[in-house]
Amino acid sequence: MTALAGLGAILTALTVAWVISVRLRDASIADVCWGAGFVLLVWLYWLLSPAPSPRSWLVAVLTTLWGARLSLHIFRRNHGRGEDPRYRAMRDSHGPAFWWRSLFTVFWLQGGILWFVALPLLVAVRAARPVALSAVDGIGLVLFALGFGFEVIGDRQLERFRADPSNRGTVLDRGLWRYTRHPNYFGDATLWWGLYAIAAATPGGWLTVLSPALMSFLLIRVSGVTLLEDGLRSSKPGYDDYIRRTPPFFPWFPRLRR
Repeated sequence: MTALAGLGAILTALTVAWVISVRLRDASIADVCWGAGFVLLVWLYWLLSPAPSPRSWLVAVLTTLWGARLSLHIFRRNHGRGEDPRYRAMRDSHGPAFWWRSLFTVFWLQGGILWFVALPLLVAVRAARPVALSAVDGIGLVLFALGFGFEVIGDRQLERFRADPSNRGTVLDRGLWRYTRHPNYFGDATLWWGLYAIAAATPGGWLTVLSPALMSFLLIRVSGVTLLEDGLRSSKPGYDDYIRRTPPFFPWFPRLRR
C-alpha cells in the first residue's frame, strides 16, 4: 500500500506541474521536477514507515541532498532560456494536441520511471532490521559520496566553462571532463548504486536491483549520453576528436593522440 501511495503522490504532483507547463507553454518544468520527485517520495515513505531507523534517516537525508541540488541546478540552468529543444521538437511533432499528450508522454511517463527507480528508497526506509548500520551501508555511503562528488564537480566545471564567451564552440576537456565525457552522468549512476547498496543491506533489498540498472541504462543509452552526443557531434567541430581520446562514461586516462 505504501508503494501505491507513493505512485499516487508522484502522479498527482506531476499533474500539477503539467498544468503549470501548459499555462507557461514550457514542458521543461518536467526536468526540474525530477530530483524533487525523489525528495517527495523518500519523505512520504519515511512518514509512512513503522518506526524511523538510522538507515531511514540516512537514506532520506542523502536523497534530499541529491534531489534538491539537482532540481535547483536545472532550474538555474534553464531559467530564461525558454523550452528545451527536446520538448520543442515533441511540441512540433504533436502539433495542437501536445498540450494534453504531454501529460502522458512527458509527465506521467517520468512519474512512472521515477517511482520505479525509487523502489530501493522504499525498501531502505521501511526496513525494520537490521536496526544498526552495517558494512554494506558503509559501501553504499562511499558510492553515494563518490557519485555525488562527480556530479557536483562536473556540473560546476561545465557551468564555469559555458560562462566564458571565449569557450563558445569548443569542447570542455579539462578537469573531470578529461577522464570521462560525462562525469555528471557517471556520478548520477554511481550514487544510485550507492543508495541501492543501502537497500541491499536489508532483508530482500537486493531484489530492487532493476531500479539502479534502469537508471544507468537511461543515462547511458536513452536520455543521457546517446541523446546528448548526437547534438554535440554536429554543433562542436572538435567533438569527434574528443570522443576518440576520452572514455564515454566510466572515468579512465585519455588515449594519447597519434
